[in-house]
Amino acid sequence: MFKEKQGGSQAQSGNQTIIAQGVRVEGDFHSDGDVIIDGEVAGSVETTMSLQIGESARIQANVVAQSAVIAGEVRGNIKALDRVELTSTSRVQGDIETQSISVAEGAQIDGRISMSGGKKTKRGAKAQVEEVEQEEVEA
Repeated sequence: MFKEKQGGSQAQSGNQTIIAQGVRVEGDFHSDGDVIIDGEVAGSVETTMSLQIGESARIQANVVAQSAVIAGEVRGNIKALDRVELTSTSRVQGDIETQSISVAEGAQIDGRISMSGGKKTKRGAKAQVEEVEQEEVEA
């Protein structure tokens, strides 16, 4: 699914960032573009756009994105404004907060799922990122 990339340990093309298999990122990762992760991330992952976590990815971080497709392992909470898609190979240990969720047969979830009722908020993912950062400062 995410194996179309060639070589490179980390590439940036336009508004897309790729963390390739074999690359490990430690710390807080912020982006205003689409993010594709096939490597490892420890810390936090925040993007105002879409996030794709490949089958080989191992994420030990809280995640904030506009939308997310998870095929690998996430140990941390996931907050997506629009939608989260969990493929059959996904493994999530943490809570998920989103408007819409799709869970394929075989996906593993160890946590709570919270889906906001009513109308979608006009707040974007950037506002969500700021809210999460404020919560971390207060904690």
